[in-house]
Amino acid sequence: MEILKDFFYTTGFATLTLGNTIMILIGIVFIFLAITKDYEPLLLVPIGMGAIVGNIPMAAGMSLSVYDEGSVLSYLYFGVSAGVYPPLIFLGIGAMTDFSTMLSNPKLVLLGAAAQIGVFLTFFGALWLGFQPTQAGAIGIIGGADGPTAIFLASKLAPDLLGAIAIAAYSYMALVPVIQPPIMKLLTSREERLIRMKPPRKVSKREKMIFPVAAFLISTMIAPGAVVLLGMLFFGNLLKESLVTERLAQTARTAMIDVVTILLGFAVGASTQADTFLTQNSLQIFGLGALSFAIATAGGVLFAKFMNLFLTEKINPLVGAAGVSAVPDSARVVQMVGQQEDPHNFLLMHAMAPNVAGVVGSAIAAGVLWSVLT
Repeated sequence: MEILKDFFYTTGFATLTLGNTIMILIGIVFIFLAITKDYEPLLLVPIGMGAIVGNIPMAAGMSLSVYDEGSVLSYLYFGVSAGVYPPLIFLGIGAMTDFSTMLSNPKLVLLGAAAQIGVFLTFFGALWLGFQPTQAGAIGIIGGADGPTAIFLASKLAPDLLGAIAIAAYSYMALVPVIQPPIMKLLTSREERLIRMKPPRKVSKREKMIFPVAAFLISTMIAPGAVVLLGMLFFGNLLKESLVTERLAQTARTAMIDVVTILLGFAVGASTQADTFLTQNSLQIFGLGALSFAIATAGGVLFAKFMNLFLTEKINPLVGAAGVSAVPDSARVVQMVGQQEDPHNFLLMHAMAPNVAGVVGSAIAAGVLWSVLT
């Protein structure tokens, strides 16, 4: 009996807390939503499983968690805490992104910029709640709906809040089809949702090859802090558009980004240990994140309505909602909401322009915040 008693105290059951149980249940909910609702399964399945793994109580003296120096999980988590994984994901995103729709109608870039208002308004909201300026900057970037950018900036400005910020960013990315449609319908009339836009013009191969180099130079001169993220994004796009490095582009947008996504998602999930994650700060971050995402969506829609005051060829305001950088989910939501009003109105290609502009915009916003707050 004494042996059995000693064995029991080495099991997870002996030290399992209510917090651990809550986080394990949250991990199960993430997996359930990913499988049954198809909410960003490539993200929520690794994060959900990581949250379950990270909240199994460890026996005393065993170094197993992401916060235990020298543990296997700590080495995997190093890619998150040091900001290694996000640029690699940007490389893959660049290799799979087609900037043609943005180049064919450059004014739609403004919608991607307008959506970044959510980032900066949330920054001031976080300051008002008592967060430090660096922490507020890392929280604000959640409004860009760009998980890798949020992780990268949090690793530089607020490592202590990294887990909560990462989970909030990816959660709201997964909930794009739930959060955005009500806001889009509330801010637009049926007549506006029925607006049809001209098909985008055909962009030449030369334009596509020049763009990544030119865009990188312009963007990073504005925000040098974004040089790593944008450098990898446009490098990946150059691999795709140069037509002479297709093998490298294929690897970047398939095997490499899949491997990095697995490691990043699992490591982020494993970092959500109850004692470090279930805090008042985490709840405030989730609240601010939801507000930030809603403001970013509204900002894009309202700015499209503002632009229509001066344009002869009107923009369907729904397209402005794609200014958040949840690629390509927010563009798909625009298509879905538009076709609910008119099944023959195809907005997807138009929505991809502010969508990819939002990726660049969120990286620039992160670079600006990093430069200013350090």
